[in-house]
Amino acid sequence: MKSKKKKNVVDGSRDIISGLPYAMLCHILSFLPTKEAASTTALSKRWKPLLAFVPNLDFDDSIYFYPREISWTVSWLLQAKAKSPLNRFQVKCKDVVDQYWVLEWIQKVLKRGVLDIDLRIPTSLGYCSRSNFYPLPSKIFMSKTLVRLKIEFEDGVNFSVDGDVSLPKLKILYLDYFQTDTITFNKLVSGCHVLEELVLVNLKWNWNYLDPMPGYLTFMADRYREVSFDSLVEASVGLRLTPDQIVHVTCSSEDNLEPEDEINLKNLLMGICNVKILFLSCDTLKVLNYCSETIPVFNSLMQLTVEPCVEWESLSALLKNCPNLETLIFQGLQHIFGDKCEDEDGCLCKCPDDSLGTVVRNCLVSSPVKVLKILKFRENCDIDEIEEQIEHVKHFLETMPNLENVTLYYNTPDGEDVMKVCKQLQKIRRVASAKCNVQIISDNLSLSSTI
Repeated sequence: MKSKKKKNVVDGSRDIISGLPYAMLCHILSFLPTKEAASTTALSKRWKPLLAFVPNLDFDDSIYFYPREISWTVSWLLQAKAKSPLNRFQVKCKDVVDQYWVLEWIQKVLKRGVLDIDLRIPTSLGYCSRSNFYPLPSKIFMSKTLVRLKIEFEDGVNFSVDGDVSLPKLKILYLDYFQTDTITFNKLVSGCHVLEELVLVNLKWNWNYLDPMPGYLTFMADRYREVSFDSLVEASVGLRLTPDQIVHVTCSSEDNLEPEDEINLKNLLMGICNVKILFLSCDTLKVLNYCSETIPVFNSLMQLTVEPCVEWESLSALLKNCPNLETLIFQGLQHIFGDKCEDEDGCLCKCPDDSLGTVVRNCLVSSPVKVLKILKFRENCDIDEIEEQIEHVKHFLETMPNLENVTLYYNTPDGEDVMKVCKQLQKIRRVASAKCNVQIISDNLSLSSTI
């Protein structure tokens, strides 16, 4: 007898996709939002069990007609008897959701060996006030599989653990609006042996069982010195002075932080001094202005990005301590001249007082930087500020000896403005670098020239 091969037929045509192996179908479904993947169960009986084996679960309430339906959908899927491993569990909500459900979801996906957890949850339905922080399940601190953990709870989460922390595969940790204490934080960092990226936003530091002001971070120096971020590749630092610290530096004749605060800051910077990529906020640069002598050497730093800030004093000290820096990125070139601009290494700018003669900026003359990028060039500037920014660029070209490429990102629809800036830079008589390419990029025009 001749065997007959059964063909999948839909409306008289062969259904080629349904004939694919289960593993291939699951792989295809993993690229779809989970709601759309779930709708495929209506195609045929063969599709119904597939959803339980899809390795990626992505939920976004923006694609739901009734956004609150997402909570029921997630809970229903996780109640399924599937025990197959999960690669990614992602939930994005803009509408209110019961965060106790979310904490239950975390426990269930951890049992399935999830690799990537990404949760962005708004304020809850009122089960807890914003003064409370949801305790994360203890199992999340002992996951042997987690590679990436990103949690943004508008109501906040509490990081507290009695035992040890062991996250041997965690490379990326992103926490927004959370509460922890010194001991737990030290355990957390010590338990992440391969951590490469750490982002901490809106941290409430819980010490001595007091409720400090949100957004301020204080490290206990005697405990923090035992913590290191040796495997950290990239760091984004956002520090602010407390109201008491602002009063102190304003009234102090020495214009410095308290010794204890300087020690705390130094220990924090020492903990991240092995990073290759560093981002500093404007507020962080202001903090460093009052304790530039505490800045450690960043031997491994290859790329430094700084937020727009009118005060550049701390940048001078920082650049001197980055012996292998290759790329320097300004997210804006605004600057206000101050008293320290007249000091030899008090700033990066060209000294505004001609009577002092030429002031050599050692931090620039000895700079190893090869690539200089300036974003938002001439943005929100009046005529005088525009000329000042051009003078800053000229000063960098005349002073930094290793520059190979300078790129200005100029947000203007007028091509004549771009050409005008390019001609101004070409008129520089003396350039420190033997050969430097200057590129100006705008929305509709890109000019490049070698100076």
